[in-house]
Amino acid sequence: MIQGGTGTSTRTERERHDMPNEMSGRRRTQIVALAILVASNAALVTKGRAQEVAPGYTAHHTTALVTVDGVLDEAIWSEAEDIPLRWEYLPGNNVPPPVETVCHVAYDVGSLYLACRSTDPDPSGIRGHLAERDDRARLAQDDHIAFLIDTFNDERRGFQFRVNAAGVQWDAIHVKTEGFEDFSWDALWTSAVQITATGYNVEVAIPFGSLRFPSTADVQTWGFVIERSYPRGVRYRMRSVPTDRNTTCLLCGANKIVGFEGISPGGVLDLVPALTASRTDERPSFPDGDLVPTKQTDFADLQPDFGMDLRWGVTPSTSLNATFNPDFSHVEADQAQLSVNRRFALLFPEQRPFFLEGADFFLTPFQAVFTRTVVDPDAGVKVTGKEGANTVGVFAARDATTSILIPSNQGSANDVLAQESYAAVARYRRDLGPTSYVGGLMTSRSGGDYHNRVFGVDGVYQLNPSNGVRFQYLTSSTEYPNALALAHEQATGGFSGGAFTAQYNHVSQDWAIAAEYEDLSEDFRADLGFIPRVDLRSGRGSLSRIFRGAADGWFTQIAMTGAYSRIEDQGGNLSDETSTGTLTYRGPSQSNASLGASHVNRFHEGTIYGLDRADLSFDVRPSGSVSLGAGLRFGDFVDFRNNRESFGLSFTPNAQFDVGTRLAINLGQVFQRLTFGGQEVFQANLMQARVLFHFNTQTFVRGVVQYRKVSRDPDLYVSPVSSETEQLLTQLVFSYRVSAQTSLYVGYGDQHDGADDFDLLRRSRSLFIKFGYAFYP
Repeated sequence: MIQGGTGTSTRTERERHDMPNEMSGRRRTQIVALAILVASNAALVTKGRAQEVAPGYTAHHTTALVTVDGVLDEAIWSEAEDIPLRWEYLPGNNVPPPVETVCHVAYDVGSLYLACRSTDPDPSGIRGHLAERDDRARLAQDDHIAFLIDTFNDERRGFQFRVNAAGVQWDAIHVKTEGFEDFSWDALWTSAVQITATGYNVEVAIPFGSLRFPSTADVQTWGFVIERSYPRGVRYRMRSVPTDRNTTCLLCGANKIVGFEGISPGGVLDLVPALTASRTDERPSFPDGDLVPTKQTDFADLQPDFGMDLRWGVTPSTSLNATFNPDFSHVEADQAQLSVNRRFALLFPEQRPFFLEGADFFLTPFQAVFTRTVVDPDAGVKVTGKEGANTVGVFAARDATTSILIPSNQGSANDVLAQESYAAVARYRRDLGPTSYVGGLMTSRSGGDYHNRVFGVDGVYQLNPSNGVRFQYLTSSTEYPNALALAHEQATGGFSGGAFTAQYNHVSQDWAIAAEYEDLSEDFRADLGFIPRVDLRSGRGSLSRIFRGAADGWFTQIAMTGAYSRIEDQGGNLSDETSTGTLTYRGPSQSNASLGASHVNRFHEGTIYGLDRADLSFDVRPSGSVSLGAGLRFGDFVDFRNNRESFGLSFTPNAQFDVGTRLAINLGQVFQRLTFGGQEVFQANLMQARVLFHFNTQTFVRGVVQYRKVSRDPDLYVSPVSSETEQLLTQLVFSYRVSAQTSLYVGYGDQHDGADDFDLLRRSRSLFIKFGYAFYP
């Protein structure tokens, strides 16, 4: 058990139930023995046929002018070596693909050039839609070509460039050790697509200034993986390399392309000044009064503001990003979620560009860094880079608002300090061998009489290509202001805590095994992260068996999974115990379905509830323009507000319609219902609509509507509640994006709220205009 020293405590000790410490003694010994048995026998599971070796190629050097138009009529494309995509890896297992694709790699002193000829027996069936850059959920369903480039040839990190059949780009950083793709990374590059009588061509030019690679006079070898997605009745995916299902390391089996010489990444300096004008009106005494501007200035209506973003390539492998007075008003509204009958805080993903870029540098087993905790930054700086086996990431920001998540074993709470704070994160990682590493992390946030500091170490050790372990230990030191500590029954004065996790993962062609142990003391805090639950010791494990079918069969993949987890508090008392069985299916028309059943033992307010529930879900894409899906969960749930067992139902349908290549409509609903003794305790509805119309690859209009309504029966609650609440959020944005950094946004948003004694009434409205222009000195 991890112990944490505390200051003078004002918290009241919650009532403990009389349960034996079942994770101690014999059970813990059994778990350790099982883990050793699994690890020692994992090699037997991975045995199979010998893996083919990826062929190597030579990059073609040219001095001729290359016009990126997708026609591929330049001489270099007939002179460059053919790189065929000979292996279909989904749904097949390294079988010959149904269509032919031949690619080429060339370069000159300033750029890397890539091209592919993709044949198609029916070019009228090619799927390509206009979409926002990096909208991978939509673009991944189109015909597209992807290039993954390991410029350091260390098989750990690669640059990813994708183009769909309509010419829309999306790019990312691929990180092998974390299994992470960072799609916030935006490079400057040029691409073109040409639909032909026999398929389509893709042509790409990437300036070397957009890449990072060794600055050397020696001939360089880079790793390459080229992939084509061919979605029809099923989504065929084929590569230039055979795929080894007994490892998660794609870059380890990359093509090695030699011959790069006489090139330099050069220094990169991007300056992106931005001018923002905005106005927000609110009702200060809602629902009474009129809408008034939130700030009074000398400007009659709009409040102009100036900001600046900077990106500097300090070395070929190190970048500095800085932001001054950033404005994120153009960022899309958060995907709405229902928080009815929940104990722990909801996680909303980060969407702000400054914090997203280089996010992979700060990943660790615990989510100890979650930049949404920096609520209202007015300045920030970030340095990320790699030199040899050493990786470093540092960022600091000044936040005008200090938001705090207060965790516990049975729930979490949020509060806000009306004061500024300073946030800093430092991350170091040292590569060990080809696939392992050890690292350290430091986070700090402080302001006034508040501080939280976290220090720790973590690592990954890859036993072999199929088996790996991860670990992390963190220690924290925290002090809350007295008023906040007393309000939330927290310790006054300084207190400290610790957290530890160890994870084991096995992956092979037919099996997947995972095991995890966590131990977080009651006083552990990571205020720059997202850890909503502490005071726990938990063990989790899962085992999956995978069966693979044929592309023309009734299934392409079936998996059976069994999972078990147990959570106790630091006193050894049961908090949660879950046993789950799941069957998943993939088949024709890009269909997916799952069926699951679970039994849960859950402690709440002195009672252990035994709960049984079932889960069903499906999604299908019957054509290139329609996607349909739904999820259903029903069974026993704990009514946390009233401390009793109830029957619950959750239904989540969704649909996407592509009307031609320009218009996309996304519809979704979340319906929840809880009943007790046949009477409805509450009913919650959340409906969302998102409509995008693209004029071309650079210009679009986006509208978002979110409507939420919760109805309750006050007679079935032990404390007073509103019988009905409503909320309506709308957002309309026009975007003209010349490049990843040069853009114009114009937007409007408003919020309406309603309750028992008044109908929906506008609470606030906002108008903004933002223009950013990238300079490259």
